Amino acid sequence: MNWDTIQGNWKQITGRAKQQWGKLTDDDLTLVAGHRDQLAGKLQERYGMAKDEAENQLQAWEKSADDSWLNASSDAAHAQKHQR
Repeated sequence: MNWDTIQGNWKQITGRAKQQWGKLTDDDLTLVAGHRDQLAGKLQERYGMAKDEAENQLQAWEKSADDSWLNASSDAAHAQKHQR
């Protein structure tokens, strides 16, 4: 999945970002709004990592992304909505 797809479906993908980087808050992810450079900055801020390390982690995360992220996220949200 390319970054444009990630950004375009950011609300569905934020759960995956939180799984990967648990120190990111919901507010962080809302502010980032799918912008790669802002997410890299938040990783640097929350984890104290260098810019290169943040970029390397983002690149690996992006490569691991696939369409199941969209389906699984929407399925989970749908199931949660019906539990209420």
